[in-house]
Amino acid sequence: MNHPRVTSDSVGEGEGEISALPVLLRRLMYEAEIWDADIQPPFMVDRGRLVRPGGVENAVEAQARRVPADHPGGILIVIDADDDCPASLGPSLLARAEAIRPDRRTAVVLANREFEAWFLASAPSLSGLAGLAEHLEVPADSETRRDCKGWLTHHRRDGVRYRPRVDQPALTQDMDLDLARANSPSFDKFCRDITYLVTGKRGE
Repeated sequence: MNHPRVTSDSVGEGEGEISALPVLLRRLMYEAEIWDADIQPPFMVDRGRLVRPGGVENAVEAQARRVPADHPGGILIVIDADDDCPASLGPSLLARAEAIRPDRRTAVVLANREFEAWFLASAPSLSGLAGLAEHLEVPADSETRRDCKGWLTHHRRDGVRYRPRVDQPALTQDMDLDLARANSPSFDKFCRDITYLVTGKRGE
């Protein structure tokens, strides 16, 4: 018996995320022993436009056309929390997304404070990679630090600044997912939301 193919579509706010999200989604699918998921190229939307009235609604409406209603999977929205409270903005955006397309599974994840915080949460696994120093440790404020990109630049030993478009996909490929989940509540939510999109069940 053939099962419907898992289809995942995503919305992000930066060039780094647009390159890194498919890498991360594919890794999580492989962990779940899903080998042929249809991971669509992410749709990039400026964060300011996304949170304004009509912004997330338009993004979800556009992406819903690429996700079959009868297939497992759905629409994933990932943005940086920046100075907003993830516990407030995330549910608000999700409610708006679900109101416009209740026929599609949708998840909204706010990286607290930015996508790169997930690298800090898994820093030991990235030691010596992409120009980074050896023997990195998880900073105590990895989930609340304002300038995670600056931290990554400071801990490089090749004299090159951290470049999201180049480095984000590479670090996403190498980061220890379990370590990131253990040290980052927002990344743990990301993983649980992927489980929901695929299975329809909320992960613990």
